[in-house]
Amino acid sequence: MTPAQQLQDYAAAYERLQVDNIDALGQLMADDIEFIDPFNHLHGRAATLAVFEHMFRTVDSARFEVFDCAHGSQAGYLRWRMTGTTRGKGSVLDLQGMSEVHFNDEGLVLRHIDHWDSLSQLLAKLPVVGWITRRIIAALAVKE
Repeated sequence: MTPAQQLQDYAAAYERLQVDNIDALGQLMADDIEFIDPFNHLHGRAATLAVFEHMFRTVDSARFEVFDCAHGSQAGYLRWRMTGTTRGKGSVLDLQGMSEVHFNDEGLVLRHIDHWDSLSQLLAKLPVVGWITRRIIAALAVKE
């Protein structure tokens, strides 16, 4: 299987991801995968899949849509959008980001690094933390 096909298969698994098929995504990961996002830096398949299990426990109708895939000389890149509604508060989530995906020699994901702006896309929208976050963003913004 080519690196481009490996990336396409991983992207398709993300788009199909539901609470009852998390293991299908896990089958594409190496046992010793390294997973990094703005809130986590984890090692191992079980720890990585726990991130998605947590997501489904805290977000209703969580869904990923992959807009674009590209493969460079050392990694693949997925541009995505994640939507859903937080449980309890009912806050609408609409996050956009990019995942950097590295494969091992067996074609399994060895590193998955998510790049997305958690400050403006998530934290600024929370009730208490959001007030502080919005002030920090405003203070750092260029004034015309």
